[in-house]
Amino acid sequence: MEVEVVIVAAQSKYKRVVLKLSGEALAGEKGFGIDPHVVDALAAQIQKVTESGLEVAVVNGGGNIWRGLSGSSKGMDRATADYMGMLATVINSLALQDALENRGVATRVQTAIEMRQVAEPYIRRKAIRHMEKERVVIFAAGTGNPYFSTDTTAALRAAEIEADAILMAKKGVDGVYDSDPRTNPDAKKFDRLNYLDVIQKKLAVMDSTAISLCMDNNIPIIVFNIDGEDNIYRVALGEEIGTVVGGK
Repeated sequence: MEVEVVIVAAQSKYKRVVLKLSGEALAGEKGFGIDPHVVDALAAQIQKVTESGLEVAVVNGGGNIWRGLSGSSKGMDRATADYMGMLATVINSLALQDALENRGVATRVQTAIEMRQVAEPYIRRKAIRHMEKERVVIFAAGTGNPYFSTDTTAALRAAEIEADAILMAKKGVDGVYDSDPRTNPDAKKFDRLNYLDVIQKKLAVMDSTAISLCMDNNIPIIVFNIDGEDNIYRVALGEEIGTVVGGK
């Protein structure tokens, strides 16, 4: 068993990755709330990645509980709505932590908004040390500031912890297309893009702030379908599925 883990880790092109999960990914087919079976399935894949020798950090969205600009917050003060969204990501992060620890995976949640009774405050050096000790670190509460998305959080944290890549898990879409493949059967999929292509063509990968952060720090983004069997594990080990944005 130990020999197998060493071989798998040696084959991976990454040492440390940030996995970006949308809130909807935790909701399953219901589309809202948290589906325990779905969260456990995600935890099983993350466990497999950590057992291969990779260091893993996770950033959750909160759209399964609270949608900001696009829904729940109509008429609300933007900053207030964004803070509510940050709290939704904490709920999702605690659910994922519980599922991981039920599987014996040591996990720490770090929040950008202090709430010491439920999670550690975000401290960069401490997060890196956790990962070096083979613990999964979940970054919650966004950047701690309104007007920034969880995509930007993923890019910022990836730069801070010197991650080799961001694994951008999408639900129901297997990469980046020139138009929505769910409504346009002739939509063209891209295998590889550079950062400027994403910004100039306004492709739905990440918001422009997040893309710019990744471009400035040369962090590749791998966009893939979370619904495929073992896709998180396959992407983490460097298998070329989905769309690769930027990088060397």
